[in-house]
Parts: sequence; structure tokens; C-alpha cells
Amino acid sequence: MNILLHICCGPCALYPLRTLRTAGHEVTGLFYNHNIHPYQEYVLRRDAAVQMAEQESMPLIMDDDYDLEGFLANVAIEPEKRCSYCYASRLRATARVAAEEGFDAFSAALLYSRYQKHEEIRDLGEQIGREYGVAFHYEDFRPGWQEGIRLSKELGLYRQQYCGCIYSEKERYLPKGQGLRVKG
Repeated sequence: MNILLHICCGPCALYPLRTLRTAGHEVTGLFYNHNIHPYQEYVLRRDAAVQMAEQESMPLIMDDDYDLEGFLANVAIEPEKRCSYCYASRLRATARVAAEEGFDAFSAALLYSRYQKHEEIRDLGEQIGREYGVAFHYEDFRPGWQEGIRLSKELGLYRQQYCGCIYSEKERYLPKGQGLRVKG
């Protein structure tokens, strides 16, 4: 199959890319990540995805639209549902490109991370695939977690320390249950 793989970052895409290729699939990457904050982090992840694609000889489609305002407008009212929006928006963009460009299927490097809501990604991918008339290729890439880390270090790729959005950045630095309180 000719598969379009959504890439959230270079390190997370390595193991899925190699696994799909080993199974005989042709893989093209799609970088679309309007959720990443701050912009400097977005640039680091974008550049690492480009670096990985070059090192792995993988064609890469770039949707370099840094739409932080659009992301926030869709999640600010219910930030606890942000992951669902984030998954769906990126899978929808990937399915759209896959359908327009004639790919056999689409998938996501998000399926590599043991920190993501795996079943939700699968359900959304299958639903969105039906909407766009392109198959969602499901594969659990989590068993390759340590291998992917090793590979990304070997290749010298930038490795991020949080999922990507402003909320996950806050969770990284702020201990649970703490917040700013202003005395009035």
C-alpha cells in the first residue's frame, strides 16, 4: 500500500516508518501540527521532522500552517477535551490529503506513543477514513517505543519533553493541583 503517515515529530515517526516499510508499504509523511506551543517548539519539531525525512529518504508533505489561534479557539472552552480535537483535526487533515493525492491509506505516528489515547485515535481514524473514502491503516506501534528512542538518539534528532500544546506544556512544569492564585 501507499500510505500517508501523519508525523507529529521526527522521533515518533521513525519506528512507524521503518515498520511500515519492512511490511512492504510505501510511506510519505505529512507534517501538520497547529497545536504545538510555543512557536519556537513548533520550529524545532518541524525541523526535526524534515531532518528525519531526509535521513530516512521519506517524501514529506509540509502543511506549515501555524494556526495557534484556531487551535485555541477550538479547545479553550473545554480544555479537558483538547486531545480529542487535536487528534481529529490532524487525522482529518491527513485523510483529506490522502484522498486528494490518491493514497491507499493513511495512518499516524501518534499510534507510537504510549502517552496518547490509543483507542480514541483508532476510532477517530476509522471514522474519518470513512468520511473521506480512504482507509485508515491501524497498527499498534507502541511495542517499538524503546527502539524509536534509540534510533532518534542515534540520528541526533531533537527530542521534545511534552506532547505539544500549551496545556501539556503547563502540565509538564506545574505540579498537579497547583495553580496561580491572585489575592484580591
